[in-house]
Amino acid sequence: MEIKACLFDLDGVIVDTAKYHYLAWQQLANGLGISFTEEHNELLKGVSRMRSLDIILELGNTTLADDEKMKLATQKNEVYLSYIQRMKDDELLPGVKEFIEEIRNKGIVVALGSASKNARLILKQLHIEELFDAIIDGNEVTKAKPDPEVFLKGAEALQVQSRSCVVFEDAIAGVEAAKNAGMACIGVGDPKNLSEADQVISGFEGFNLKQLATFLSDKN
Repeated sequence: MEIKACLFDLDGVIVDTAKYHYLAWQQLANGLGISFTEEHNELLKGVSRMRSLDIILELGNTTLADDEKMKLATQKNEVYLSYIQRMKDDELLPGVKEFIEEIRNKGIVVALGSASKNARLILKQLHIEELFDAIIDGNEVTKAKPDPEVFLKGAEALQVQSRSCVVFEDAIAGVEAAKNAGMACIGVGDPKNLSEADQVISGFEGFNLKQLATFLSDKN
């Protein structure tokens, strides 16, 4: 395939904000008397805020009215924001900025495709907002991954067809979303959890465009 665009998930791919989500969700769950572990937190990866809350409530066999759920989701986000507003650019995952700069220098356009409604704030805190030609976040989509909406909107914003796009994802739902969009997908993380991806890398340190092209030619 000819690579014309790369689309990146945010959490777990560009920066590890999962720890901040976990702390915020844990505080909320504790307030409801629900046990919430790091293992439970894996269920929330790549999932929207309201669906994440529903999962926690299901773990505790708890039912709440919609207005109460909205209030709790807002409270969780305020706690999360208090963490990310203190983020520094040294929290970028190793090698990812260098990789994005390399592909941009080769004429490949770049988009963010994230369920996070705080994506722009995070990119601003990390001083990398200008590296993205398009930013599609939770404020611009109505369907959560594995629905392909976020990646299809990214391709549309970049004016590139799906078959020329490569997605980088760390979550099962995100890999499924990429495949549902008709895009190639590189998993970032543990191969055991990302078996549906075309290839899996442990991270971006030492990873380059030549390796990406080799991965995709091997796939074909």
